[in-house]
Amino acid sequence: MATNNSLITGEPSVYTVNDRVILVQVFVSLFLCINFLQIKTFLMKDFFYRTMRYILFAVTLVSDCLFLLMTDILLILSYFRFTIQVWLCLTINIVLFLYTFVTPVTLTAMTLERYVAICMPLHHGQLCSTGRALHCILIIHGLSFVPCIVFHSLFFAFATRSFYTQSSVCSAEIFITHSWQGHVRSALSQFYFLIMSIAIVFCYVKIMKVAKSASGESKKSSWKGLRTVVLHSFQLLLCLIQLWCPFIEAAVLQINVTLFINVRYFNYVTFILAPRCLSPLIYGVRDDKFFLALKYYALCGLYKHQSNLI
Repeated sequence: MATNNSLITGEPSVYTVNDRVILVQVFVSLFLCINFLQIKTFLMKDFFYRTMRYILFAVTLVSDCLFLLMTDILLILSYFRFTIQVWLCLTINIVLFLYTFVTPVTLTAMTLERYVAICMPLHHGQLCSTGRALHCILIIHGLSFVPCIVFHSLFFAFATRSFYTQSSVCSAEIFITHSWQGHVRSALSQFYFLIMSIAIVFCYVKIMKVAKSASGESKKSSWKGLRTVVLHSFQLLLCLIQLWCPFIEAAVLQINVTLFINVRYFNYVTFILAPRCLSPLIYGVRDDKFFLALKYYALCGLYKHQSNLI
């Protein structure tokens, strides 16, 4: 979780745990448990890891688990003003920066998969095979890593060797030595989300046309795919708003420190935690096949006959 530079300098101090920190731990623990259960469900059924949309869904689950876990750790370290060496913080920040993009890029890939399934059904088997899904995962991580390379290359160009051995409260802001570096990071993020938004709008329009002209089961499937695209759009919107949080927090900090803390907490819960908690609900609960398998494993096999439907 990002913190302002003015709040991470100075000697560390000890804080008591308040209800907000406890509430975040409850939310993070709950959704990590849900995600782990869904990952187990994915691994236990051959059908799921032979189907592209479920493979991409598993990628979002793993990405969200890493993101939730690491942001929560940074939140706790920041709250208690616990310092670590900059090189370790840099390693954490690189991984966190990567998985900030992996989830929205994967959501875009999942939307494109629904577009192919509904608008190009005859080519779906060829374009969305297991082999192509693995290639897609590599492309997703490659595309997600580009902003990370650009941003951290700017830091490497200006940082001194001694800086890596200094201790500080871990925050993304300590790697911004010049204000224009923050602008470059923001520009890269907004460019990515603009491209992803265009892709999702394109898929929405195409699926909408098919849904209006389809009939029977095809129409039902098309409208369900359309609702999935809308939910992905909502997730992407929350991720996009997250990019503006540092600017909002910096402006609020100039007004009042207490207000800044309240706004930062709200931003963390609404625009960092919430988007990562929607994926299990969109695919894990709304998908009939996955939900049956999930219920089977969640209830320890009490509904064994239902698992045979998959």
